[in-house]
Amino acid sequence: MSRIGKAPITIPAGVTITVSDDNVVSVKGPKGELTQAVDADITVSQEDGILTVQRPSEQKKHKALHGLYRSLLNNMVVGVTEGYKLTQELVGVGYRATNTGNTLDLVLGYSHHYVFQLPEEIKVTTSSEKGQTPKIILESIDKQLIGQVAAKIRSLRAPEPYKGKGIKFVGEVLRRKAGKSASKK
Repeated sequence: MSRIGKAPITIPAGVTITVSDDNVVSVKGPKGELTQAVDADITVSQEDGILTVQRPSEQKKHKALHGLYRSLLNNMVVGVTEGYKLTQELVGVGYRATNTGNTLDLVLGYSHHYVFQLPEEIKVTTSSEKGQTPKIILESIDKQLIGQVAAKIRSLRAPEPYKGKGIKFVGEVLRRKAGKSASKK
């Protein structure tokens, strides 16, 4: 049995979960509401403040979907109660980030600015304190969406292995390379 799939999800106070007839699960909490369509073979049941996900058979497809949907539903419950926050930092001389509303303006060492329009489900803030690298802080209730947007921002200037310049997540450990030797004797 799937270790992830068989783990029950405890529903915190203030969160309501409804499962429709066509297997669409909607989770409503203090921070917002999320919906997820679940495969027809997987059954989602709710009893006494505990949400469980069951699969009909031991087929490989059912095993894969069992853990997947349990994780997605758990991420939805955590999202509507606590929310998700990702912080990225810009490492490099002259790299800057500013935002106006949900529009992110990035200066990444190219000849032009990158203007990035974020979805309205994501709240963005930027900070650039003296002596520290500029930071982009993303907050949302949808873990998939915030991860996808953060990956897109990171792909605009991925960190390089020699000096570490680029956009990286705070706490991310980069594999560094030594570079060329100074001189041969």
